[in-house]
Amino acid sequence: MNLSVLTKISFLLLFGMCWVLFISAPSMSMAQQSPSIVYVVPVKGVIDMGLAPFLERVLQEATDAKSKALILDINTFGGRVDAAVIIRDALLTSKIPTVGFINKRAISAGALISLATERIIMAEGATIGAATPVQMGLPGTSTNTASEKTISYIRKEFRATAESRKRPPLLAEAMVDADVVIPDVIARGKLLTLTTNEALNLTIADLQANSLESVLQSLNLSDAEVRHASQTWAESLVRFLTHPLVSSLLMTMGMLGLFIEMRAPGFGIPGVLGLMSLILFFGGHGLVHLAGWEELLFVGLGLICIGLEIFVVPGFGVAGILGIVSLLAGFAFSLIGVGASWEAIVTSIGQVALSIILAIVLGLLLLRFLPHLPFGNTLILKTALLSKEEYDGNEEDSQPRVGTKGIVASALRPAGIAHFEGERLDVVSEGEFIEAGQSVMIVHQDGNRIVVRQIARGEKVRGKS
Repeated sequence: MNLSVLTKISFLLLFGMCWVLFISAPSMSMAQQSPSIVYVVPVKGVIDMGLAPFLERVLQEATDAKSKALILDINTFGGRVDAAVIIRDALLTSKIPTVGFINKRAISAGALISLATERIIMAEGATIGAATPVQMGLPGTSTNTASEKTISYIRKEFRATAESRKRPPLLAEAMVDADVVIPDVIARGKLLTLTTNEALNLTIADLQANSLESVLQSLNLSDAEVRHASQTWAESLVRFLTHPLVSSLLMTMGMLGLFIEMRAPGFGIPGVLGLMSLILFFGGHGLVHLAGWEELLFVGLGLICIGLEIFVVPGFGVAGILGIVSLLAGFAFSLIGVGASWEAIVTSIGQVALSIILAIVLGLLLLRFLPHLPFGNTLILKTALLSKEEYDGNEEDSQPRVGTKGIVASALRPAGIAHFEGERLDVVSEGEFIEAGQSVMIVHQDGNRIVVRQIARGEKVRGKS
């Protein structure tokens, strides 16, 4: 092979290499121009059920965007265990790297969430631990340590989480159970809470960083595009509606409105407000996977049974008891989530019972005093039936007038039947129960809506029975 042939071959090879570099240059340039993506999620304040769907949404969004990491910016004293368990499960099954940046504390439920991340980075002066579950009492009462059964369950959740992330499981258990003893670390009767230096020495934490920029630098992601996740207005509304105080208020308002509507004829403002309160309660708890069709069925059955007790079945019997039990079950199961202990269930039942009692007491007071207030009649919509003036004269003269007295034929609860001048009419009391055989007097008449009031038995009655 002569020199000219070698020269031609070398020239062709060089030309081919240049062509390949020319073709691949745009794609290499585009790759260099596409920065890495990092998502940052705030985990601050109380850990509630509204936080779980928010974090799950962001985690899925980060996964779809092929994010290099999901950083949880943690600063919490804890909250609901069931919410922390849901978040923990989502983090353990994450397809992208997760980092827990504890700035400044991860206490109780926050410690479980932190342990579920792949890497824990703590700021100077941060703490992690103190995760013994407590039984929350009713408003105004103190908290108590949960039962041994509940502590055992939470302790194993912490241990399993630590094992899955290759962290010392005994240290995780010591955060929950005061009976766990670790020589030179924690004595019996004490809960384990670690500072930043202690967590680093005991390999609970991986690194120390005092800012998000330092965290990114330690992860070799200084040039990454940082996307700070925030809640949508709907997620913020759900967290507000599922707050324990707000949910109790919605329960009370819902039952109060429907109770007044059952006692007073016509579908008015109390019924609308009660129905809207129940829709907000079950809507918010349904979005966080607490309330479902089963809970709605229990509450609906309870309202039907109580309605039967008021309007159909005399006295307080089986229907009333079944109604109250169904209401307790429906609302209570809407307040508890996965991993709920017996203490949590009992506490939820107590919370619902308190709301029911408060609704009944407020309802009786309102029905007693509102009719005597100037604005009382405006709270209940009047029926669409024609007024007396729209009837002809003969029909008007044939009906009992205000002041006519009669005798109750069936108990007024508050609606029922009474006899007036030999005529059997549907009437309603001003809110109180009136037993059969009692004397009443017509005090207000609007169309065919006749309102009566009980009078002394000894007074003379014009009506005939």
